[in-house]
Amino acid sequence: MAKGTKPNAQMPQLAYRNVRFMESADARALRIVSEYFDPLARMRKAGVQHTVVFFGSARIQPRDVAVEKLRELELRRKKGSGPAPLAEVKRARMDVYMSRYYEDARELARLTTKWARTLHNSPRFLMVCSGGGPGIMEAANRGASEAGGKSIGLNIMLPMEQTPNTYVPPELSMVFRYFFMRKLWFAQPAQALIVFPGGFGTMDEMWEFLTLIQTHKIGHQVTILLYGSKFWKRAINFDWLLETGTIAKEDLRFIRFADSPQQALGTLKEEIGRRIAVRGVPKHPFV
Repeated sequence: MAKGTKPNAQMPQLAYRNVRFMESADARALRIVSEYFDPLARMRKAGVQHTVVFFGSARIQPRDVAVEKLRELELRRKKGSGPAPLAEVKRARMDVYMSRYYEDARELARLTTKWARTLHNSPRFLMVCSGGGPGIMEAANRGASEAGGKSIGLNIMLPMEQTPNTYVPPELSMVFRYFFMRKLWFAQPAQALIVFPGGFGTMDEMWEFLTLIQTHKIGHQVTILLYGSKFWKRAINFDWLLETGTIAKEDLRFIRFADSPQQALGTLKEEIGRRIAVRGVPKHPFV
């Protein structure tokens, strides 16, 4: 090296390729914005127009899985080889009972996908969308796949691992860091929300939708369908909310109930079909 010359300075890393920076508090706004534009680009590319969103417990099992688990526990008790605790058997029996909702969600997603393919000659005009994980989410994506259609999975990073289910095509399988950005993508393209039995996460999403509709913060009509009237009317006493004055009578008009896939499909056809007939094709949510 000639006397007096300086060594070449190392080229600094591009900011958006700097993982340490992108994971920092200073880059939070960039992460949030990316969770808007990445799904937007994916859905536009895939031709997604509107969705029917399925919510429900991640813990609900397919019927064959639940039945097999119960059979193994009862067999263990009969053979006397380490009898299963009564609480475990009771839980397994409840899992078998609740598995009907997995099968109903699967069938409803299949019927919805089949019906949606007749609308406007476009298989992407109305698509099934779920949280992309196990349980009811898996059932919805599975049913859509069994009808020969594609569906959307909007997964979320959680402390406990929640991997995408295998029924979501890679191009429509997305993962979010921020719950509120994931909620936006559930709400923005939704023509209907079908809420199967679930816990905190399911109820959080349901109340979010109801509040958006009640306060006119969502720019289009959305059908809210609670699946399993016996479960929901026991889990939430809507009449008591009305009696205590914490909600208004007109707030209850946002909610419909269904107890079979055929009844739920009939409601979707009636409400979405009416909106299309009266107002024409709903405005594309990505315009």
